This record gives sequence, C-alpha cells and structure tokens, in this order.
Amino acid sequence: MNCHLTHLLLLLSLVSLAFAQATPTSAPHDAHAMAAAPAPSADQIWADLMAGNKRFVEGKTRPYAVVSLRHKLASGQQPHVIVLSCSDSRVAPELVFDQSLGDLFVVRTAGNVADPVGLGSIEYAVDHIHSPLLLVLGHQKCGAVTAACSGDKMPSRNLQAIVDKIDPAVTQAKTYAKADDLIESAIKENVHQSAKDLLANSEIVRNAVNAGKLKVIEAEYELESGKVVRLDTASSPK
Repeated sequence: MNCHLTHLLLLLSLVSLAFAQATPTSAPHDAHAMAAAPAPSADQIWADLMAGNKRFVEGKTRPYAVVSLRHKLASGQQPHVIVLSCSDSRVAPELVFDQSLGDLFVVRTAGNVADPVGLGSIEYAVDHIHSPLLLVLGHQKCGAVTAACSGDKMPSRNLQAIVDKIDPAVTQAKTYAKADDLIESAIKENVHQSAKDLLANSEIVRNAVNAGKLKVIEAEYELESGKVVRLDTASSPK
C-alpha cells in the first residue's frame, strides 16, 4: 500500500514539474502574438460597439476588473473611439456601449454640438492618441434640439449659443417634416449637422478623414429600447 502511495506521489510531482516548465515557454509566445496583432479598423471597432450595445439592451453587460484597469491605465491611455454625445444623463456612452475605463474618449455637450473647446478636445484625440473612429451620437427627445425647435429666445447668452449651433438643423428639418415630427427630424438633422461642422471647422479632423486615418459615424440613441441606430448610411447594421 505504501509502495502504491509512493508511486502516486512521484507521478503527481512529475506532472506538476512538467506543467511548471511548459507555462513560461507559452506565455512569451502569447504576449508576442498580442503585441504583433494589428490595430483594429474603424469598422471592427464599430462592430464591437454594436455588440456592446446589444449586451446593454439585453441587460447582459460584462463585469470589468476596474481595480486592475485603473493600475494599467495610470501609465497612459489608448482609446480607439472618440464620442461626441449629448450631456443628457440618460445617454452615458460607456454604459450604452458596455465599455469601461480607457475605452472611449468622450466629449459631452448639450445637443452634441462642438464649440472650440470641444473641438479642440476631439483634435487632441485625433492628433495625439490617433483614435481611428469618431462617433457623433444624438438621442431621442433631446432637450437642446427641442428648445431650438421652439423658436424662443434663450434666457442666457450661453444657452443661446447652443441653440444657435442647432438652428441650421431645425431649418433643414422644417423643409420636409410635419409639425408632430419636427423635433425627431431635427434631432437626426442635428447629428448630421454636428458631423459636418467637425469637418468644416477642424483641419486636423478633416485631414485625418481625407487620409483614411479617421472614420466619422453618425448615430442616434433610442431612450426606451436602449438601441443605438446608425444614421450616416442606410445599409448600416442597426
């Protein structure tokens, strides 16, 4: 009996030794493979965002190891996505796309419009971080667009500046939308207008797009369903 036990312990020791020797040789290979992997394309990044949005809609979001992420990101950031979105508390891009720390470079303003400060923030991500995807994200029942559609004068110069940026989208929507559909049409037009403004007012963004280094995608968030719907191309996956 003792002899059998001795053989069993010897066998277990040999197996453990073999496993320990194999682990170090495989780890560098895996790390090298990860380092050599090409950066994802804008289309691949968008597909990942859509997969995350699907998890969000279904209530199946992933757990994130935020403590280890904090430590890792303390040395620098490399987000693949720049998001220009509304400040509305119901539209948090990190939640909507089931992303975590370091994944998104987000600029949020009422009505998802970019003033010089917001545009400069976007230019930083394009020129220094080299993020390949810029997402302009509007949402249903946007208060800023609703205010612009009202035609009322705003109570402060700063609020009026937001409405002034949205007015061209409202003017465009009025050329085809009926009264009961004006706000929703203007919301979509405002996403288009914001994207056009980024290109028109930033040489850095425009040059990156023309060089194929940056892709601009337009989308709208549906408040009740939680879905993000792409607007800039009719054939895009929803």
